[in-house]
Amino acid sequence: MRGGRFLLTSGLTAIAPTLWGSVYLVSEDWMPPDRPLLASTVRTLPAGLILLALTRQLPKGQWIWRALVLGALNIAAFNFLLFVAAERLPGGVAAMIMTVQPMIVLVLSVLFFKDRIRPPHLAACLLAVVGVALVVLKGRVALDGLGVAASLGASVCLAFGITLTKRWGRPAGVGLLSATGWQLAAGGLVSLPFMLGVEGLPGSVSGKNIAGFLYLILFGAVVSYALWFRGISMLPASAVSFLALCSPIVATVLGFVFRGETLSVPQLFGIAVILGAVLLMQPRPGRTPAPRPPIGPAADLRREPTANRAE
Repeated sequence: MRGGRFLLTSGLTAIAPTLWGSVYLVSEDWMPPDRPLLASTVRTLPAGLILLALTRQLPKGQWIWRALVLGALNIAAFNFLLFVAAERLPGGVAAMIMTVQPMIVLVLSVLFFKDRIRPPHLAACLLAVVGVALVVLKGRVALDGLGVAASLGASVCLAFGITLTKRWGRPAGVGLLSATGWQLAAGGLVSLPFMLGVEGLPGSVSGKNIAGFLYLILFGAVVSYALWFRGISMLPASAVSFLALCSPIVATVLGFVFRGETLSVPQLFGIAVILGAVLLMQPRPGRTPAPRPPIGPAADLRREPTANRAE
């Protein structure tokens, strides 16, 4: 990837967590209340089926179980645990705990890609923690053990999902939309029996609910995950993981715009600090290392050009 394309690739990838930040507002205002599994399943399964119908490519061989693993990590388990954490913890606490996700990805990058943890990586982690704390934490907060465990679990799922998606790539001849559809459909299928068994179907849905469903399917899943997985294929895993921190920024700004929530000077400073951490982790034009050959199981896959580490 040429130096001039780094900023564009990072910017397009950042659209995904930007849309995810809006999903919180839509879920709270337009979706049936207290049905996190319904929101997760309706968001992902129809989106996956739409992409499969458009591309007409199904996984074969080892990619059947790989799609299930990635769908469970990136979609089903992550979304379910995130909704549990959101219900049992103040949003600020959940967002703070989720900042461990980029740190986990850094460690996994050492194990899977032989990357090195450098001083800029450590500085970015510190800036991320400080920035998110300034944006989302207000006064005293109560901790719930199950909520903390769910938030940590969501962080682990997303970290492993990013890393394995990067490592496995996608099969030769399979396009981005097909691979995205596999993961969304697999994640939705994993969530479906839990949704039916635990929550069941709502007794009725309103026009507002339908509008919420459509937004979650089209923007919260199809568009966002296609851009997200594209970014994973073209950027270092650590760079993508830090882009996820854009989500709490967007959620905070949307709360200010649409709900009249206050946006203090410390919060504005925190947003600037988070953006600094994100930018610090993005690849720099003109300093792209020579690409390394694929490692292990990924050696037989056709990969898009990648920058394998952020310096």
